Amino acid sequence: MSASKMIRGAMILTIAAFVSRLLGILFIIPYNALTGTEGTFLYGFAYTPYAIMLSISTMGLPLAVSKFVSKYNAMGDYQSGKRLLKSGLLLMSITGVIGFLILFLGAPYIADIYGVPAETLPDVVLVTRVVSIAILVVPVMSLMRGYFQGYQSMGPTAVSQVVEQIVRIAFILIGAFLVMKVFSGSPVTAAALATFAAFVGAVAGLYVMLHYWVVRRPYLNNMPQKSNRRYKISYLSMYKELVTYAVPFVAVGIAMQLYQAIDQGMAFHYLEYGKRIKEIIITDLTVNDQKMVMIPVTLATSLAVSAVPAIIKSYSMGKIADVNDKITQAFELVLFLTIPASIGLSILGYMVHGLLFEIGPEKLQIGGQVLMWYAPTAIFFAMFQVTASILQGINHQRVTLVSLGVGVLIKILLNPAFMKFFGLVGPVIATDIGYAVCILINLIAVKRATDYHFSMIVQQLIHIVGYTVVMGLAIQLVFLLFGGNVPSSRGEAMIVIILSVLIGAAVYLALAKWTGLLRRVVGRLREQKAS
Repeated sequence: MSASKMIRGAMILTIAAFVSRLLGILFIIPYNALTGTEGTFLYGFAYTPYAIMLSISTMGLPLAVSKFVSKYNAMGDYQSGKRLLKSGLLLMSITGVIGFLILFLGAPYIADIYGVPAETLPDVVLVTRVVSIAILVVPVMSLMRGYFQGYQSMGPTAVSQVVEQIVRIAFILIGAFLVMKVFSGSPVTAAALATFAAFVGAVAGLYVMLHYWVVRRPYLNNMPQKSNRRYKISYLSMYKELVTYAVPFVAVGIAMQLYQAIDQGMAFHYLEYGKRIKEIIITDLTVNDQKMVMIPVTLATSLAVSAVPAIIKSYSMGKIADVNDKITQAFELVLFLTIPASIGLSILGYMVHGLLFEIGPEKLQIGGQVLMWYAPTAIFFAMFQVTASILQGINHQRVTLVSLGVGVLIKILLNPAFMKFFGLVGPVIATDIGYAVCILINLIAVKRATDYHFSMIVQQLIHIVGYTVVMGLAIQLVFLLFGGNVPSSRGEAMIVIILSVLIGAAVYLALAKWTGLLRRVVGRLREQKAS
């Protein structure tokens, strides 16, 4: 397989993942407007344990199966991949049923561990049980996606991802509109439909994969005729190898959900506020504001991680200098985009939250403060994902398990005290510290494996931070014109946000162009696209 084909395939998946994630982020705005805090609160509580259970049930399959099939296809052993698919369909059906039963039957215990108040507990149990149905379908779909990717056929996965997300979100929003506006129903019913949408979307995604399977099956069946070479590895060895590939992918996939689960599980126990205020804080911390924080992360990591196939190629050929250059490229992209975007979002925290979610004084104060503190965490989210991807590229992915475990342990230890001492921003500070330690461990591993010199990125980082500070001062001038950073209406918030984004971006990009950093970053993007 040529390097250009590999990188083109990675770009297809990158674009599909970006579109899918962006849709998954933005839908929360109209959904929150329809169902309010109660509907969004229930949705968030259901989806966090679902995402964790789903990651465990699928075992990071798409990437792991892709790696396995691609490896044995390159050896001329097409039968091993087919045997994995046939046996895996049965295994994934079993793990799907097990995952469903654990989440469905364990829903009351999960809600109890969270410390959900008695009057809310039945609603949390309901939405958790409804969303668990999707686990019956997703593992099989994930296996098929990985199998196609192993043949460097990225189109089926890309189309399936986007279709799944579009169908899911359409079902959520149409269902919420009908329940709340047409039938005057309750947010609980709307939340139940929103969680059931995971199953509807998964069925749509699986249908797409089955369609591609029917169309391309004759071609795939003819592949073994090109080689009679077979390694006849045992099923035990096959799945042992698959798990070795999969576990690090699972770690990266569930990192954020683990941190969210810790916040949800401790908030009712340690935050010293009333029940209603706690629900508002949890909703903003784990759904509303968290979705906004993920916008700069999604864009930056989608671009930066697309450099990983080139890292894999250079590392496998022993070209460490090229590996280090690609690492610098990934760091430059993620820092250049994430730092100004996250700091700008932080400065505009009250304005953004007021425009998109709540303009009422109490909810705006809570949501605005959470977003102001939470937005810089995007830098940590992005750096963790990029460093974990680099470790996968240089075949040191097991380090990610260690760093994640250490980070989660630190989060668990710090959260209770930080919630008590710092209130609603305590969980954010604990998350920042946990992720910072994760990143540090990952960076040390990268340094040891490649002898990477961080001086290659420090100079650019200093420039980026300096430009961001000047950008922040420019936004403060806009605040002076409008009397502060807290909006009195959505109209004011919109005007301030538009002016701030235009002026801030102009200042940041002008400084970057003046010093040549912008030319360097754009050049990196062009090289990546040309590859």
